[in-house]
Amino acid sequence: MNLTNGLIDQLEIALASPELSKRAELLRQVADLFVLGSGKFSDVQIDLFDEVMSTLLKNIECTARATFGSRLSRLPDAPLRTIRLLAFDDAPEVAAPVLEHSPRLDEVTLAENARTKSQDHLLAIAGRSQLTEPVTDVLVERGNSDVAVRTAGNGGARFSVQGMSRLTGRARYHGALAICIWARPDIPRASLLKLFVHASEMVRRKLEAADPRQAALIRSAIAESSDELHTMARAGSSEHARALAEVRSLHSGGQLDEAHVLDFIGERSFDKTAVALSLMSDLPIGAIERALVRSEPEQILILAKAIGLSWDTTKAILTFQPGSPHEAKERLEQCFASFLRLKPNTAKAALQFYRLRERAGQGPVH
Repeated sequence: MNLTNGLIDQLEIALASPELSKRAELLRQVADLFVLGSGKFSDVQIDLFDEVMSTLLKNIECTARATFGSRLSRLPDAPLRTIRLLAFDDAPEVAAPVLEHSPRLDEVTLAENARTKSQDHLLAIAGRSQLTEPVTDVLVERGNSDVAVRTAGNGGARFSVQGMSRLTGRARYHGALAICIWARPDIPRASLLKLFVHASEMVRRKLEAADPRQAALIRSAIAESSDELHTMARAGSSEHARALAEVRSLHSGGQLDEAHVLDFIGERSFDKTAVALSLMSDLPIGAIERALVRSEPEQILILAKAIGLSWDTTKAILTFQPGSPHEAKERLEQCFASFLRLKPNTAKAALQFYRLRERAGQGPVH
């Protein structure tokens, strides 16, 4: 296909004209030609189209750019420089179709766009069929509520540990986002439990403020529903079943000790760590899971001191969940001072109180 002479001649005529309509019409004709032959062009021919299209794009009105971008947005061989110009166009109506659909945009380009462009640009990226962790990290950090909800609801999105932690934190005060996260099959159980614990606290505070006379009933109802959901989450988790079998085997053989707890934490296994602490402390697994996902460390300190864990292991348990390095350092210093002050007999008495409360079915200890 001999395209060079005809296209260059038309380009020179259009660029020499002061009328934008002629340039827009030429771009439409070039798009027609490219769409018709997509998949058949050589690299040299695609480069020629790229030169023509990217030059014309700089000199036409927004509506024409948007129409053009929409036509190229799904083509697997669309010219790269042109696609990038469209994706980084300040007008969301121009950029959105390309950002959401173009297979020519790689991870680095998408992350750069998400770091620098508007919330409408981010919303379009959040709708892509596949999203990698570096891209969702930026979407979750920079995006507004609409972006966060669309990203969380995207079945093709993948999240890093830090990204999921940030997303879960945002969901504490956003019901629609919490529902999207709850529905994801790939969310780690630790994040799921943390989400419900914090969401429960938020709901409890709102309800109690609305009707202080019903505060006790509200606390009881939320504790009961929380326990039921935790139980359902465990029952549906094959990872929890495997962890339970492995750790129970160690415990029944008299081999479950502090070293194994450290190993489980090193593996980043929430389930093995929770089961081990449950067996070592003789506390129900639900109580341990609540203690691990809460922000308050007091129960962990009491549990660790009561069963004879060292400070190094206790610190590993406290830092199991990701968080701000500054906050973690300050909190750990306070926890270390409390751990040193706490007497083993006091911790054992408190642990026995927790056991009685749990066995009596009075819900979680706050």
